[in-house]
Amino acid sequence: MIGFHDAARNGLSAVELEAVLRQVGAERYHNRHPYHHRMVSGALSKQELQAWALNRYCYQAVIPRKDAAILTRCEDPAFRAEWRKRIEDHDGWDGWSGGIARWLHLATSLGLDADAVKSQRLALPATRFAVGAYLSFCSERTLLEAVASSLTELFSPVIIGERVPAMLAKYDYVTTDTLAYFTKRPEQAARDSDFALDYVLRHADTPERQQAAIDALVFKCDILWAMLDALQHAYGEDGHVPPGAFLSERAG
Repeated sequence: MIGFHDAARNGLSAVELEAVLRQVGAERYHNRHPYHHRMVSGALSKQELQAWALNRYCYQAVIPRKDAAILTRCEDPAFRAEWRKRIEDHDGWDGWSGGIARWLHLATSLGLDADAVKSQRLALPATRFAVGAYLSFCSERTLLEAVASSLTELFSPVIIGERVPAMLAKYDYVTTDTLAYFTKRPEQAARDSDFALDYVLRHADTPERQQAAIDALVFKCDILWAMLDALQHAYGEDGHVPPGAFLSERAG
């Protein structure tokens, strides 16, 4: 089997490239991670769910910043008009009524202190490094690579479809209100991933650009996987929580 690192060496049709990108998600998206499996099986402690929410906030908070970085790279006003919807989705019309606010509500509904979550000071070092790497990637690599890295949204409805019903069924302190963040996300992700996929398929027009797009999606999957690796290492059985990182008694 040809690995993802050289999948485009002979050039791919648009149909073939899309198939490879979807295969990346099928093999490397973080719905395959043991932490996610433990979440949907009801095996996480409340501290582990809180740690997940607190650390994931760091990622949610960086999304509009990485999207703003992508906007600065593009001279096409039609692209910018479409892409800025992502910032509006996360920041809201007033800067604090969108997806980030809904994620903060998820975290506080699990018993976390809002200021502690927003400060990100209790997040794992590995989380902060991963999120920073994603922002740097979207700021410094080509526009095509930055757009391709967002294609994890192709697979997010799958993980949401697994996560939401399982959390409601397995954790008696989780309610539909707790998980309100996810209500709009499948529709938004489908809209955004359709646009991004079309862009990638049109602009990845050489073997080199195709491989760069594939590698960008692999990189993004690695970012999301690494964040769950860090949670598993810190809060799983025989975990090792780094100094200064979240513990339930510090949650406020």
